[in-house]
Order: sequence, then structure tokens, then C-alpha cells
Amino acid sequence: MPLTDPMPVLTGAELTARLADLTGNGVRVLVGSVVDMAGVARAKTVPLRRAAAFHVAGMGASPSWNVFCADGAIAFTDRLGVVGDLRLRADLTAARVVGGGYAWAPAEFFGQDGEPYAPCARGQLRRVQAAVEAAGLSATVGHELEFVLTGPDGARLPERHWQPYGLGAVMERGGFAADLTEALEEAGLPVEQLHAEYGTGQFEVSLAPAEPLASADGVVLGRLVICRVAREHGLLASFSPLPFAGGAGNGAHLHLSLEQDGVPLLSGGSGPHGLTPQGASAIAGIVRGLPGTLGVFAGSALSPLRLRPGRWSGVFACWGLENREAAVRLVAATRGTPHGANVELKCVDPSANVYLATAALLGLALDGIARGAELPPEVRVNPVQDPSAELLPRDQPAVLDALAASGTARRILGDEVMAALLAVRRHEAAAYADTGVGDLADRFRFAWSV
Repeated sequence: MPLTDPMPVLTGAELTARLADLTGNGVRVLVGSVVDMAGVARAKTVPLRRAAAFHVAGMGASPSWNVFCADGAIAFTDRLGVVGDLRLRADLTAARVVGGGYAWAPAEFFGQDGEPYAPCARGQLRRVQAAVEAAGLSATVGHELEFVLTGPDGARLPERHWQPYGLGAVMERGGFAADLTEALEEAGLPVEQLHAEYGTGQFEVSLAPAEPLASADGVVLGRLVICRVAREHGLLASFSPLPFAGGAGNGAHLHLSLEQDGVPLLSGGSGPHGLTPQGASAIAGIVRGLPGTLGVFAGSALSPLRLRPGRWSGVFACWGLENREAAVRLVAATRGTPHGANVELKCVDPSANVYLATAALLGLALDGIARGAELPPEVRVNPVQDPSAELLPRDQPAVLDALAASGTARRILGDEVMAALLAVRRHEAAAYADTGVGDLADRFRFAWSV
């Protein structure tokens, strides 16, 4: 896909008005962030008087930002090393006030010549979204944010009163839950629901669906708000795929719906559960492409520890209506689904780069539609009971080898992103091959927190 510059640039009266709006909301500082290949948010911060420069010209950043690892190492490649400079530009059109005198904005990488930079994850999602729209389709994406609260020292919270999905569990942290809901809404993130999850101290927030880029931005902003509110309550929030050895894992489920000319593709058709031919092909593309793209959705050293049968983590490359053990769960259009039919990808976890994960999901669906892929048989039972249900690879080196060999992943994400992503994840695989589960969980408990 061509590397055009679609990031909107405010100038003149529009820029002046935006800065005045931020000033009027008490903003003194602007922080702009990107998400690297390890799924970690990295940022630059400027006083508000420098916000225009941050937006138009950008702040300097080494190309090595694209190969930073979750443990602080740098996975240098032949093209990403110590030489060169990039510009990190904050998208003021998407800026949000987050309190305490701060505003946050997503940022993108550009070259010093002003051209888009190929390994930029947010820029790649822009390009994939543009390809979807060029095909005459529109996509809506919703995200679920699962996290585990800990004490201020990172220790487990006591288990008293905690029941999975329990009312008492929510009420025990009632002040936190109420403040979090309010803070998310004030930051421009409509909350669909919040509930206590399965694990002790674990919560889930479902954000309202939106167009793909805005939805991915919302995940980064949502984590920022969750972590800030947690600290205000003397807590920390972990977005690790496995915060504690033997505990519940955190997912980062993605929901996707598709339309063409305002007509849904996942309902109203003559196929299974109302699927249209294009909707069926979209699901087929996702299911068929999952083994080769799991390294995008769940490629960290901790990811295999979450991907286990019986944990509703989507470890089987199959689909099924409301099947929570299948990697692809179809949610049909009923009175109980006000946003209409969608598919939920369950294997993705919070260590993934949310922009690349969203781009990969869109790209697989689009590839399936373009090829007219045939929908595989539905799995109507627990996949562990169905011999035809394929287990996804769970060994990290095998996951990464499959990603490296996937022509589909390379077409969706591009050579530059693939090289950087594989370098980072292969560093993890080599560095932590012999690390025990407990040590691994302790080492990365807060790597994906903000």
C-alpha cells in the first residue's frame, strides 16, 4: 500500500482554536505516545506552548524506538540501529484531556523529510483501514480491556469477598469503579460496561465500538486512564497476559463488524446464522490466517502461558456461534446485541501492539472477502471435544516462525513492520527461554501498564 500522509494537520485558525480549547480545559502539558512492537507505550512530553511544533514538525526520536523491547533491550536490525532520526508527530485532532493539567494525543512516526515512516504501527493501521474503505466496506471495532489490580507494591490483593463476576467484588472496589467510569467518560471514552472478571482483582471494561483507528487510540487512552485512577486509589493495574503465576490471564478481545453500503455483512444473509457470502468469507479469512498471524495477536514471551484450553482464551483456530473457547466467536444479531452482529477475536492479549492487532484482523477479513474464502465448518461444542478443531501454536519460537513464513501477514503489515516485530519478539524468545513462569510473570507484570 502507498505511504501517503493521511494524518490530518491543523493549521491557521483550526490549530489556534484547538490549542485555545486545550488551554480552556486547564491543559498545561501535552504528552504524545506511540506503541512499539513489544506493545509498550512510549511517549514524548512538551509544554502546551510547544504543542503546535509537536503536531506539525514533530519531536525527534531514534529509529531504534521501533525495536525497543519490553525488558528495555534494543533488538537492532540491519535497518534500525543507532544512526538516523525520526519525527514523532502528535495528532491534535485526536487529543483528549486526561486531568492534572495534561492532555494526551496519539502520535505517529515520520521521516525528517515529512514522509510517513513504514514501521509506524498507527500509520500502518491507517493504510489498512484505507484499503478496507477502498474495497467499498466500512468496519467498526470494539475493544475489551482486562486488567488485574494489585497493591501499591505489585502484590496480589487479598481474596476476601472476591467472586468471579460478583456484585460483592465490584462493591469492594466501588469507589475505584465509580471514579474509573466517570474518568473514562470525561476522557471521551464511552463505557459499554464494567464488571469484575474471573480472577482475583481482575476487571474488564468494554469500550463503545468505533471506526478502527479511533478505537485503537481508545485502548491506549483507556489504559492511561485506568492506571491513573488505580494509582489515585493506592493501587496498580496490570495489563500483562499473566500477571501472576497460577492466576487468571488478561485478554484484549477485539470485536469486528463489517458493512457494505450500510448493509451488514454478518447478518441478514442466507448463510449460517444469517451470514452473507462476504461475511462468511471474512470469517473464513480470519480463521485460516490465525496460525500465521498469532505472533501479532499474542506473540510475547508471556502469551503462551495464557493460551491454554479451558481458559476461554481462544486457543483453537475455529469459529462458532457464541463459542467462547473458539478463537473466533460469532455474536449474532439479536435483541441482545444492540450494535448488531460481530465477530470476537479471543486469542489476542494486551502485550500485542493494538494498532497492528487491529490492522491484522481487518487485513485477514479483507483477504478472505477478496479471495471468496470458503467458511470452514462451525464448531458447535467445546473445541477440545472436536477432533477437527486445530490448536494454534503455543510455543513462542513456533509462533514466530509461523509469522515469518506468513505471506498474508507480510502483505497486510509490510516488510518493515514484520522485520521489526520479529526482531523484538525473537529477542524475548531467546532471552527468556529458560525463565520460570513465576519469574517471567514478576518481570513483566507492569510492562504494558501506563
